[in-house]
Amino acid sequence: MTATKKTTTARKSAPADAIQLLTQDHKEVKALFKDYEKLVKAEADDEEKLDIAQQICMKLTVHATVEEELFYPAARDALGEDADLVDEADVEHASAKELIAQIRSSSPAEDDHFDAKVKVLGEYIDHHVKEEEGEMFPKVKKADLDLAALGEELASRKEDLLAELGVTEEA
Repeated sequence: MTATKKTTTARKSAPADAIQLLTQDHKEVKALFKDYEKLVKAEADDEEKLDIAQQICMKLTVHATVEEELFYPAARDALGEDADLVDEADVEHASAKELIAQIRSSSPAEDDHFDAKVKVLGEYIDHHVKEEEGEMFPKVKKADLDLAALGEELASRKEDLLAELGVTEEA
């Protein structure tokens, strides 16, 4: 029974800054793609694959929404001449959203290309994450941007979106 735990806000711990929060999302989705690939290799049943694919699509949709609504506008303003990185990320999101829509509207049982679509989505996301973490995030860190405050905004919006979807985040 430590006093510090009682005096913190209702959140589980100190909020992450924007880049930490987005990077954590990247790790979670990457793990889900690996789980999906294991199921494919094990020739698991369609319901198991569908469950993981739906989790991937939900997490990516929420992540993309908070990036597009909050992070990208702030990054665009902060990056000035390097804002083309944000434009590229927007285009990459559009491609990923098309695949997400295809995955959400089908299932492994009814679409012979379902596994391929999930695999290609994973490749798109892997490329996108490398660019964000390797190029955009380092530049944003150097820019004059309050990443802690932005992280709180992202976390709050993410919480709202998950609540709208009826999803509660695990600890």
